[in-house]
Amino acid sequence: MSQATASSYKSPLHEMTQSTPTCLWNDSASVEELAYSIEHGAVGATCNPVIVLGVLKKEINVWKGRIQSLISDLPTATEDEIAWQLVREISAQAAAMLKPIFEEQHGKNGRLSIQTDPRLFRDSKAILRQAIEFSRLAPNMIVKIPVTRAGIPAIEEATYQGISINATVCFTLSQCVAVAEAVERGLKRREREGKEIATMGPVCTIMVGRLDDWLKLLAEKNSVAIDPGYLEWAGVAVFKKTYQIFRDRGYRLRLLSAAFRNHMHWSEFIGGDVVISPPHAWQLCFNASDIEIRPRIGDPVQEKAVEELSRKFSDFRRANTEEGLSLAEFDSFGPTLRTLRQFITACHDLDALVRDFLVPNPDGLLAI
Repeated sequence: MSQATASSYKSPLHEMTQSTPTCLWNDSASVEELAYSIEHGAVGATCNPVIVLGVLKKEINVWKGRIQSLISDLPTATEDEIAWQLVREISAQAAAMLKPIFEEQHGKNGRLSIQTDPRLFRDSKAILRQAIEFSRLAPNMIVKIPVTRAGIPAIEEATYQGISINATVCFTLSQCVAVAEAVERGLKRREREGKEIATMGPVCTIMVGRLDDWLKLLAEKNSVAIDPGYLEWAGVAVFKKTYQIFRDRGYRLRLLSAAFRNHMHWSEFIGGDVVISPPHAWQLCFNASDIEIRPRIGDPVQEKAVEELSRKFSDFRRANTEEGLSLAEFDSFGPTLRTLRQFITACHDLDALVRDFLVPNPDGLLAI
């Protein structure tokens, strides 16, 4: 590649961000990974206990001194309190990297998405208290709130208080509509009181790959015979249908694609006013690909695939229809339970990492 060609080359993700309304966020708060992502057009990032655990394991030599300092500076703190302080600090560090973008784009992008404690998923007031605290860590914080029965009122109230939210633990059309309506109620309350909304940037995540995962598990458990390729399109179908409904109704928040399992979780949404948020490994994969950057958000999912998924999986029908889940059923939907369990487990794993510093294993100190 000549020097002139190299200087004009744009990676596929960078080309997407430059030529379409589709935004790239980085599904990591690692400094190295976020820097790479920003170089390729990213305008946002995510942090949560799963991500912090990964960052600490990868960069433990960078962070072990800070962990030891926190233990010394906070002599009565529990391992959990120290772990969440690390979540705050890693999030704030990533937010600082994104702040110039935040200022340039007047709040729509340039935000660091920090997750509330998943163990609070049944307590609206506790979620809201933590959302308020996290929103004050940096001016460009966006706070992740789970789309559970308790999460919906917390989303409305946080929005009313001027907090930009990122709805997470979300897989279905009915959950997305509930989020959109809650955000609209919060925004309208602010408008009636003359409060500012222009710089707010709420989003609603659909964890597309986790819906696919769930249907694959059901297919295996229940011996469902289906073209395996169709199972790769379930999350895409729900995302595209939800996107059209959001546009038709004029909801003032964007959809975000997360939980990547194949390139369609990126490529099929190009051209939409949406966010794609792949982990670093998927960004490397996409940037090494020869996938054509062209709008596909309006391309329908193959009708046969949707028909077969609908006929053979009641949970796909529930995910792909607006009345598929009631508010009371959000917490018991299979992908919700699996995701909450993983997120809660990550909290305990993060605590265990801190515990190794707080209460060292004496066995390693014994003479043989």
